[in-house]
Amino acid sequence: MLFVEPRFLPFFLAAFGIYWLARGQDSRKAWLLLCSYAFYAAWDYRFLSLIFVSTAVDFSVGLGLARTSNPVRRKRLVMTSLAVNLGILGVFKYFDFFAGSLADLLGLLGVPVNRTTLEIVLPLGISFYTFQTLSYSLDLYRRRIEVCRRPLDFALFVAFFPQLVAGPIVRAGDFLPQLQRRARLHDVQIRSCLTLFLVGFFKKACVSDNLAPYVDAYFVDPGTFDAASGALAVVLYSIQIYCDFSGYSDMAIACAGLLGFRIPKNFDFPYFATDIAHFWRRWHISLSSWMRDYVYIPLGGNRRGALLTSRNLFITMVVSGLWHGAAWNFVVWGCLHGAGIILHRALPVRAPNPGYALRSLKWLATYAFVLVGWVLFRSPDLSTSGQVLADVLFLSSGGSAHLHLGLWFVAAGLAALHGLARRGVGRNALVTLPPVVFAVAYGIGFGIAITLANASYQPFIYFQF
Repeated sequence: MLFVEPRFLPFFLAAFGIYWLARGQDSRKAWLLLCSYAFYAAWDYRFLSLIFVSTAVDFSVGLGLARTSNPVRRKRLVMTSLAVNLGILGVFKYFDFFAGSLADLLGLLGVPVNRTTLEIVLPLGISFYTFQTLSYSLDLYRRRIEVCRRPLDFALFVAFFPQLVAGPIVRAGDFLPQLQRRARLHDVQIRSCLTLFLVGFFKKACVSDNLAPYVDAYFVDPGTFDAASGALAVVLYSIQIYCDFSGYSDMAIACAGLLGFRIPKNFDFPYFATDIAHFWRRWHISLSSWMRDYVYIPLGGNRRGALLTSRNLFITMVVSGLWHGAAWNFVVWGCLHGAGIILHRALPVRAPNPGYALRSLKWLATYAFVLVGWVLFRSPDLSTSGQVLADVLFLSSGGSAHLHLGLWFVAAGLAALHGLARRGVGRNALVTLPPVVFAVAYGIGFGIAITLANASYQPFIYFQF
């Protein structure tokens, strides 16, 4: 089920209404858990079994960790959690990739092999909820959080529907304590949440989905387009993926907020970053912080000298690339960003107060670097990525088809709106209106958004991860 689908509105109204009408806290949590399972089952009920397995295993591991202080037993328990969660992820997401890559390598070496693939559907949101449950076991092992002894609470932590299938990745230490208090509707900032949902809806349905056909048309066969269209398609994709993913995050945060829960911000105007490390502190923040805490720091972080720090950064970004997709272009994308961060750290000490010209140059270089990465991210394979980059960077395309030049003005207009939003222009325009005026203005705004929305809505891009 998508937030932009017509059926989501009655679903959420039922979830919202019954939740706030229920008197007991356990009744509320049980209702939300039922809604969460129904939300996921609307895609494919069979894969609920994987959520049940992850929930049962990590809940049991948590109880085991709470009962023992024996280092060997604690290590065995956390390894069980790692084996089950990463095993599920490996089978469903990575088996075909690694098996196919091994078969190709053996073929190059002259060893005949039969390619073995499972060819199974990738469960929706498996990377998100797997990392979420895994972080609970790891934090318990490190004694950073208290154990959850209530199965209902833990099951809701794993399956909470607003962020179940595409994040943000929520930590147990942030979410579980919220289940201990009884939320009051009076404390919910309803107008702020509704406004944020409308912003997210506009990003996804009106911007991302309307740009998708142009981007798809180019990447289906880039060789038929001229170089200018290639550059335009890459810029449009940078807008599409940002509006798609940040739009989902906005709507997820808004839905959770309307139910009295706080989940973390996932984006902070990443395209205004002036270096690649800055970009990763602003893009998919919940994943970046997860990788830092559970991959980079355990590898040693920056505690063992420049060389090992660079190694740790590179490994972390390669893992991040693989998290995004089981294909070599994602691995190369991770390598590219890893190399970029390492290079950034190796640069001479930066000026504390760079002038406007220098800041602009750094911004342009960072955005161009990110665009090169998006080519790898969007292309179906490395061969297509190479063709697109060659066509755009060296103006080598021999194609004659072209995307409409008016799309450059669309991109410029969206960039201007984004800049105004960053400066806070209009941030509280709706929220501060009197209630009746707010209701009328919100209805008009939503009507305009529905009118501008693409009739054939697209699945969220990050659903594939």
